[in-house]
Amino acid sequence: MKKMIALVVSIAFSLGLAGFAAAQAPAAKPAEAPKAAAKETKADCLKMAKDDAAKADCEKKFAKTKKEAAPAAPKKEEAKKP
Repeated sequence: MKKMIALVVSIAFSLGLAGFAAAQAPAAKPAEAPKAAAKETKADCLKMAKDDAAKADCEKKFAKTKKEAAPAAPKKEEAKKP
């Protein structure tokens, strides 16, 4: 009878130890977002905006980027002049 109890206790100990070891395994890392998706568009910004002030900030932010891109266009015209 003692051998049977020792067997049951050792099996319980083994299963408990295996469960504890499985719980300690590192969790899977979450997938990272693609780099291309990190660039926010004006439409995304406006969707995320909750109030009018946030929408105005989006308009200002994307208006600045348009103004910065605009000076690049005249350089092509200057190159065409002989």
